[in-house]
Amino acid sequence: MHIEQHILDKVNEWLSPTFDEQTQNAIKEMMTSSPKDLEESFYKNLEFGTGGMRGVMGVGTNRINKYTLGKNTQGISDYLRKSFPNEELKVVIAYDCRHNSDTLAKIVADVFSANGIQVYLFSDMRPTPELSFALKYLNCHAGIVLTASHNPPEYNGYKVYWQDGGQLVPPQDEEIIQGIEALQYNEIKFTANENLIEYIDSAVDEAFALSTVENCSFNTPTTAKENLKIVYTSLHGTSIKSIPNVLAKAGYTDVNIVPEQAEPNGDFPTVKSPNPEEPEALTMALALADKTNADIVIGTDPDSDRLGVAVRDTEGKMALLNGNQTMVIMTAFLLEQWKRAGKITGNQFIGSTIVSTPMILELGSAYGVECKVGLTGFKWIAKMIKDFPNQEFIGGGEESFGYMVGDAVRDKDAVGATLLVCEIAAQAKAAGSSLYKELLNLYVDYGFYKEQLISLTKKGISGLEEINQMMIDLRENPASEINGQRVVCIEDYDNATSKNRFTNEIEPLSIPKSNVLIYYLEDGSKICARPSGTEPKIKFYFSVNAPLDRVENIAVVEKEIDEKIKNIIAGMHLNS
Repeated sequence: MHIEQHILDKVNEWLSPTFDEQTQNAIKEMMTSSPKDLEESFYKNLEFGTGGMRGVMGVGTNRINKYTLGKNTQGISDYLRKSFPNEELKVVIAYDCRHNSDTLAKIVADVFSANGIQVYLFSDMRPTPELSFALKYLNCHAGIVLTASHNPPEYNGYKVYWQDGGQLVPPQDEEIIQGIEALQYNEIKFTANENLIEYIDSAVDEAFALSTVENCSFNTPTTAKENLKIVYTSLHGTSIKSIPNVLAKAGYTDVNIVPEQAEPNGDFPTVKSPNPEEPEALTMALALADKTNADIVIGTDPDSDRLGVAVRDTEGKMALLNGNQTMVIMTAFLLEQWKRAGKITGNQFIGSTIVSTPMILELGSAYGVECKVGLTGFKWIAKMIKDFPNQEFIGGGEESFGYMVGDAVRDKDAVGATLLVCEIAAQAKAAGSSLYKELLNLYVDYGFYKEQLISLTKKGISGLEEINQMMIDLRENPASEINGQRVVCIEDYDNATSKNRFTNEIEPLSIPKSNVLIYYLEDGSKICARPSGTEPKIKFYFSVNAPLDRVENIAVVEKEIDEKIKNIIAGMHLNS
């Protein structure tokens, strides 16, 4: 097959003495046996997206390996020295259960130490939220976690956190990326200064657990905690290092852990995908819940930043909640707790994202609390905390099964969210209600909002081109009507404008630019299109709402909403 010259140039560079013999041999093997893989491995450089950098492990510029991560780390080291010229620099590094995560984490530590930077390296795998906590707890300048979240086993990744405990955001990310791209591979310092690498473990674990219990407990009676029957699964991931300990410290005694999934394993052998967004991932947990008559099921992804929740519905059957529903339940509970404590003064805020349920805006308004809305990803919610230091952050989340309570951890945190949702369920059960019934009551109070996500995954170069064309078509040939409802407004975050389709008036958007389009329909429905920043994938988010006068009528209203969503999807010629 024909391979473009710019790809061959990169290949030849990687065959130079700068790169080790193992890398060179792997490239030579691909050249003869799999030129298509060679092209995929070198046709571009891995890029920072919404959740940092993720990719398939292997050799090449488009793969996660010693050299791509080494180059990133060298660039960050240079940037740290430039940003804090007269300070003794410190970084903290964590890693998850994935294959090679421990090895890659040590390589990253080596490069930082070779640049004269003090490194705190976790001695074993830890949840991502503990990295965010540790960064501030240890007064570090930056933090790295080696993880690819819920991606398939062949993936790994690299997330960068800054001094505030949140992930990199503009303009820092662009400045760092420019520095990384300007580097040559032979400029990477790989020879470690072991005197600058300190291993950390139980002391930070204990501080993280105590902080979580303090921030996510809300005067739940001891008997209520003891009466809540919990099933929990780590899906072979890192939360097993934290969640059982946190629940025990908080007073929850009836916790059943799915034994087949308790052992960390980068192959994730019992699931097709270790993603609690996927109902199938919780199959074993749901079976154990039926066996033990549990009230609630909680499952977390490999790096423990997102969680899936299932609870008993009004008929006593386990019902899986989506990310918008758990976000609404947790936010409503926090707002009510703050109100009862007399802490809402008009100087507080909650956080959400442009692809999440608009119901969160209704909640904030009802309690007199501002709801700040940002781009997809918790780094933007963390940035809200940083940008508005004189306001108190109550909590925030997004549709992708993540939540953050307060500002001790500045990323989505399945450890804290697990404790919070148990607090809500325990208090509801003690009051003769349930978490599910509390959700239905919220729909009566604020309107029944229902969301659906369609995610289309494409492959390789051609897939990326197909996704790009889909966005071009949506921008340049927007529909004037969908499912009989006129499109009243289109928000284009790529050029930061909002256009009224009736008046043609254009208003600027204050949110940073991003490749996202949102259509608003006349009946209040919302459609969002967003390509992934880390994968060849495009996501379509649909939100439809209708008033609900009483809980007993929910089946009728839900049927109407489901039909409307179905017709919108059909009108856009998308296949679920």
